[in-house]
Amino acid sequence: MPKFKLLGINLLINKLSLMNRRFTTIALFAFYILSFNINAQINYDALSWRMNTAYNHYLMRYVHQQYADRENEISKAFLSKDAMIEYRDDCIRRYKKIIGNFPDKGILNAKIVGTSKHDGFRIERIIFESVPKRYVTANLYVPDGEGPFPVAMEVCGHGLGGKIPAPQSAVLFALNKIAVLVVDPIGQGERIQFVDKNSQTLTRGSTTEHTLLNEGANLLGNNLAAYEYWDNHRAIDYLETRSDIDKSRIGVYGSSGGGTQTSYLVGLDDRVMVASVCSYFTKRERVLEEFGSSDGCQHIPYEGREHLEIADFVLMMAPKPVLIMSGLYDFVDYWGATQAFAELRNVYSALGSPEKVSMFTIEDGHGMPKAKREALVTWFRKWMCGDDTPVKENKEVSIPFTDLQCTTTGQVITSLADQISIPDYHISLSEQYDIQRNEFIKKGKSAVKDKVFELLGISFPKEKITVEQTGSVKSRNYDMIKFQITRPGQMPVPCVVIYPEGATKNSPVVIYLNESGKNEILTDEQTIGTFVNRNEILVAADLRGYGETADPMSLNDTKYWNREYRNAMISMHIGKPIMGQRVIDIISLLDFAETDNLLKGHKVNIIANGSYGPAVVHAAFLDQRIDKADISRSVKSFNEYLKNPMQRDVYTNVLYGILKYYDLNNLIDLSGKNRIRFVD
Repeated sequence: MPKFKLLGINLLINKLSLMNRRFTTIALFAFYILSFNINAQINYDALSWRMNTAYNHYLMRYVHQQYADRENEISKAFLSKDAMIEYRDDCIRRYKKIIGNFPDKGILNAKIVGTSKHDGFRIERIIFESVPKRYVTANLYVPDGEGPFPVAMEVCGHGLGGKIPAPQSAVLFALNKIAVLVVDPIGQGERIQFVDKNSQTLTRGSTTEHTLLNEGANLLGNNLAAYEYWDNHRAIDYLETRSDIDKSRIGVYGSSGGGTQTSYLVGLDDRVMVASVCSYFTKRERVLEEFGSSDGCQHIPYEGREHLEIADFVLMMAPKPVLIMSGLYDFVDYWGATQAFAELRNVYSALGSPEKVSMFTIEDGHGMPKAKREALVTWFRKWMCGDDTPVKENKEVSIPFTDLQCTTTGQVITSLADQISIPDYHISLSEQYDIQRNEFIKKGKSAVKDKVFELLGISFPKEKITVEQTGSVKSRNYDMIKFQITRPGQMPVPCVVIYPEGATKNSPVVIYLNESGKNEILTDEQTIGTFVNRNEILVAADLRGYGETADPMSLNDTKYWNREYRNAMISMHIGKPIMGQRVIDIISLLDFAETDNLLKGHKVNIIANGSYGPAVVHAAFLDQRIDKADISRSVKSFNEYLKNPMQRDVYTNVLYGILKYYDLNNLIDLSGKNRIRFVD
């Protein structure tokens, strides 16, 4: 064959091949686009709107209303001295209502385990027991010369070192003839609770540890703030045992987390005559909105419900002298600090002592640098010693670590064999409550139901639901229908109904609550097929805070070990625990099943998993319309949280004081045989 003919045939073949490849590519692209469009049309969201922070905004409306009511109350108190005294005393009453019970006072068994001499003062290393076997480590800075000396107690800010970074303020006080007792808080310094055999911490820091410990305390009707208060209260008891300390001149100060402790202390301990709060004082309302909830020891459940702002805790000591210290560039909101201080100034003016409250601000950030230390000691000398000469710090003093450490290993938990850790204390306390719980259950289902409603912070809803259909898709052997269920005053509940073509009047309605969101179930063809093949009517729903209304992870600090930490804590703050809100959502789903034309007349079952479990147990106990509930991968007892405090997402299911009254198994037993089952 001629060469040119071969070339022509090859060119033709290549051209056809190229055309074929182009056709194949175009066909594949078209198929991809078609597939993409089909998938894009399958949208399982059932709400008629989208806003990923909707649930937080819902909760903040309660916060704003509670503090608006509180602002009206305090504004009226500004009008007279008597009204202000009544407001202050009522704040103390409301504070005592939520703080929990304090233990009986035992023997302190205080020991000075070492002393070191320094230029102008000495440091004593002290260990005492605030409750039996709960050891507190502390340093006492005692000025040279003859006592008795006035004394200031420094409560430490958040930091694993506890009292170790404290010497600069304490030394300045001691050099100005005021003794200082610096106390390690729980979870800091030598009192870290989660450590390995080498005394190394098992968490990233004190704020994490405080939060994990606070969860267990809350379940038992207490809180870490109360534990810290008790340790500090007992520290003052110790100071009163010493002949070189003037019992009539006791003050307290702290920065950051220490400012929190100071605020919680001054309203309950009348022995404090002067105080200072540094890098903490601001408006709680503003902090919750701008930054979210802080760590566990900075929140006592129901503060918002009781209309208690940060300023209220400080004004409980009025008209005793108090100094507020802030930084213009502190992450503690400065605008909120100025607004809260304006209230505090009005309080002291109403009480006739405006000179006893002051605010000191510097061009700096968080903590207590030199300028604040000087202002602090000046303030205490003015009110303790009658000398308002400005105090100057000439130089920073370095204190050897060995002069501050009280234990042999650096940690109480690995040094003192008979110590009782906070987690062990929680387990022991729950065991003591066993008898109390059993006696309470004997009161009968009606009494238990009243307590359940109280702890959930709800009542059985009287408002009627409205239902809006927001979409539908017809499949080969079932219909998919999307609904938005709305009840006045509550978050809307999105759900999707899978209605099999073979459904009969005997087909059960199965409400499926999946921790990872309803869409995970709806995109699983095998799961859908299982229900359709059994002719069961599936209702896949997201309760508030899950699925469609899940809070963005980026807005929940990972150090708190909870993917919905801010909303869980705000819910406790306003007196509406997140579990109780979700029980209302389940009741809304039951109302929907009872009234919808496709669903009414059918038995209703619930399948739930993960952190949904406790809410479903409570709902099934309260509402007999649930025929049965099967729960998997869920906590079966609140004691599991006490026995394993280092686990995530606990605050999702915390009810304040629940283990004083009942556990999940009690509700299951009272609900009837096999109505509620853990299936794993």
